[in-house]
Amino acid sequence: MNRPRPGLVVLVLTVGVAAVSAAAIFIRFAFACAGEATPGLALLLAAVRLGLAALFLAPTWPGLLRARPQPGAFALAALAGLFLAAHFGTWVASLAYTSVAASVTIVTTNPIWVALFGWLWLGEQVSRLTLAGILVATAGGALIGLGDATGAAAGPAPLLGDALALAGAWTVSGYFLLGREAQRRGLSIGQYVAVAYAAAALALLPLPALFGTPYTGWPPAFYGYALAMALTSQLIGHTSFNWAVRWVPPVLVTLAILFEPLGSGLLAYAFFGETPPPLVFAGAGVLLAGVGLAVLGRGGAGR
Repeated sequence: MNRPRPGLVVLVLTVGVAAVSAAAIFIRFAFACAGEATPGLALLLAAVRLGLAALFLAPTWPGLLRARPQPGAFALAALAGLFLAAHFGTWVASLAYTSVAASVTIVTTNPIWVALFGWLWLGEQVSRLTLAGILVATAGGALIGLGDATGAAAGPAPLLGDALALAGAWTVSGYFLLGREAQRRGLSIGQYVAVAYAAAALALLPLPALFGTPYTGWPPAFYGYALAMALTSQLIGHTSFNWAVRWVPPVLVTLAILFEPLGSGLLAYAFFGETPPPLVFAGAGVLLAGVGLAVLGRGGAGR
């Protein structure tokens, strides 16, 4: 395949960022049409989204039977799926309690946690620039928490929402680390995500019942928003990033993804008139600057 023009790469990345930025808005709309925003409903929304994404990958399933990866590859992919289930379960729930800007900014810190966990558990090297980025991002996170604690926050329990978003960042970092190892052991990207998405959906499906949340009977629009997330954030957004990383350094793709909180925040303002406290905005800027430093320090291996 011929190398695409730089303008095309920029266009694809822009579409990808817009697609993932819309996910938080679809979640808010789903909560609104359901008339409630409970943990059980968040888990149902996450389960439907991942279940649909797994079904869209059904054409790749026969290839799994022919795959001959190294031992442990499938187990790692399935374990990654459990982390992905935890990520969506916590992050979707966070949007019921805090602002879109705070939630999406915090959950986008995963490059920092991938670097930190890789250093602590896998013995990977961490540069001084990455360490500086981690410290700056920590300061930004503290500003967001302080702004949510003292200002007129856009959410009923902003600190709880921030904590859930942070848990979402931690768990998706585990998903990336495990997924990287599964692919190193011989699974293709298609085979890996087919296993991970299916495992995540299966892990999430029983959970809404534990909260007394019914699976059916919700407005059709609720399921439509879940479908929209699967098509946009999962297929269009992630596919755009995977395509772009073939042609430009991963660091540029990772830095482009940092525009997701900006896109989500602008959409939240446009559709819901949501304006977090000024300190949250300041903290978001500091936090994203720290993530950017960490990504540059790692050469773009973050996300």
